[in-house]
Amino acid sequence: MSGRLVIAGLGPGAEALVTPDVSAALAEATDVVGYIPYVARLAPRPGLTLHASDNRVELDRARHALEMASAGRSVVVVSSGDPGVFAMAAAVFEAVEGGPLAWRALDIEVLPGITAMLAAAARAGAPLGHDFCAINLSDNLKPWSLIEKRLRLAAEADFAMAFYNPRSKARPEGFVKALDVLQRACGDARPVIFARAVSTPEEKIRVVPLDRCTSEMADMRTVVIVGASTTRIIPRDGAPFVYTPRSVPA
Repeated sequence: MSGRLVIAGLGPGAEALVTPDVSAALAEATDVVGYIPYVARLAPRPGLTLHASDNRVELDRARHALEMASAGRSVVVVSSGDPGVFAMAAAVFEAVEGGPLAWRALDIEVLPGITAMLAAAARAGAPLGHDFCAINLSDNLKPWSLIEKRLRLAAEADFAMAFYNPRSKARPEGFVKALDVLQRACGDARPVIFARAVSTPEEKIRVVPLDRCTSEMADMRTVVIVGASTTRIIPRDGAPFVYTPRSVPA
């Protein structure tokens, strides 16, 4: 087969944070497939067809991309951030596993991107400087009971935690429940970073003690980072530095 499929991360928002490899793949593509606002970040050009679709059809989008690559097209599937973090890489490989055997012979490459979690952490300092975990708070693809279990166990293990999709318009109650779980499990005022639209003109970074957090502080463009019990704040003029030391007392 002469077709090619690249699964690429567009980074958190700023053009400067798109990697050179991703830019090169996009320049060579005949087709770009992705969620509507991500495809909208790309400029049209002759020879390029943009295929934008709703966020709830990931497997259909992946199958469409694989079909076009099988037909000899040079296809790029785009995600924001990194395609392997709660994004399209997993959907493409799920489609490959369940699809025609010929899809397994395709030239498929995953190109990493700077995910929102890492961009947000860099803006704040180094809150993920020690052990951490990332949890998607959306219950579209998994039950809330599993999310709650993972929140409790992550708090018990004293991980720093990064949350994607904290609060949607359709399900605003999810983040209310998540904060309740964390406030009961942690029982302290550790720092929480609300990082909205990092690297874009709408960027806003806010550091709030856990016991004073409310659900309205986040939306779907916000990454929330909850520190571990060892996470520290360095006050200074302007925004503080937040970091988690790499050493833990015995």
